[in-house]
Amino acid sequence: MRTTSAAALAVSASPAFSANRTTRVFVGSNTPDGILAFDWDGVTGDLKPAGVAARLASVDWITYAPGRKFLFASSEVDSFRGQPAGGVVSYRVVNGALQELSARASASVGTCHIALDHTGRVLLEADYGGGSAGSFLVQEGRLSQLAWSEHYTEHGPNASRQASAHAHFASFSPDNRFAYINDLGGDCIHIYRLNAATARLTAAGSYRAEPGAGPRTLHFHPNGITAYLINEMGSSVDVLAWKKADGSLSRTAHFELLEKGEDHTISTGCDTVISRDGRSVYFAHRGIDFLSQFKADANSGALTPVGRTSCGGKTPRNFVLDPTESWMLVANQGSSLISVFSRNKATGALAAEGKSYAAAAPMCILFG
Repeated sequence: MRTTSAAALAVSASPAFSANRTTRVFVGSNTPDGILAFDWDGVTGDLKPAGVAARLASVDWITYAPGRKFLFASSEVDSFRGQPAGGVVSYRVVNGALQELSARASASVGTCHIALDHTGRVLLEADYGGGSAGSFLVQEGRLSQLAWSEHYTEHGPNASRQASAHAHFASFSPDNRFAYINDLGGDCIHIYRLNAATARLTAAGSYRAEPGAGPRTLHFHPNGITAYLINEMGSSVDVLAWKKADGSLSRTAHFELLEKGEDHTISTGCDTVISRDGRSVYFAHRGIDFLSQFKADANSGALTPVGRTSCGGKTPRNFVLDPTESWMLVANQGSSLISVFSRNKATGALAAEGKSYAAAAPMCILFG
């Protein structure tokens, strides 16, 4: 396994970007640097560091607007530019570089996730530390003031992890009529009707996970009727049926992701990747660090376990397929590495071993 040295990364971390880039990759970093830039070779699966794209403290998540002319980042801090909150910043993407357009304080502290609706007009943010969520209107990449917010009060049975609400993930339904906020502390997913013209949300129910499960992320299958909820504390997956009429979610299957005898107290579920054809689904795990692979029925989204493979490091935070889906990239936060594994596109199988590149506390990987 090859690892690019931290020294090499530091030398390259300058405002200048590589002139001979292939595909630009941005990486959110839980450091003062915030957003790192890399150049990706999709033939060899190599990453070349290309500097610091934007200095913003503790970037947990980054995402593009449709068309990829604008990029948005969340800052999981307790004080953002003089306000007692986390923050959201928007950037214009120009020749692989980022130019700040706007910055807004979030609903409360610890902004860990953001998502744009399918029109690119609404940005939804989740605040882990403050147990809240908020929304902004987006016009030409610029964020409005908060258009809507809610502070949650639910809490779960785990006194050390669920003494209060912890909003962890934001998402939108396939038809863009509903929005979802995963509350790890309250063991639920809050469901809302979305007004894309005003960025305001109206309560429309909830999905209740098992007590102490800690729902973390929600991803919709390409079939438009199935979603996967990974439970952080339960190290499990709920397969959910999505009802278009009212946006509700109901569990159709449940999978434990740890083997018998493995310690649930040190292993936590993290994130999900779904192939474009809907036939391969992967889940990442921390503590006991690995990736789980499942086969999925392309029509129903039903899952069949395949096995687990290495994540290449410690504490996988986020992972993604490259644009060709020939490679899987894993942001290993705990070991400050991005690990790259080749992928068999026919079977979805990942290579047992990969190669790794230094990246300070990587939290989120985004292809340009």
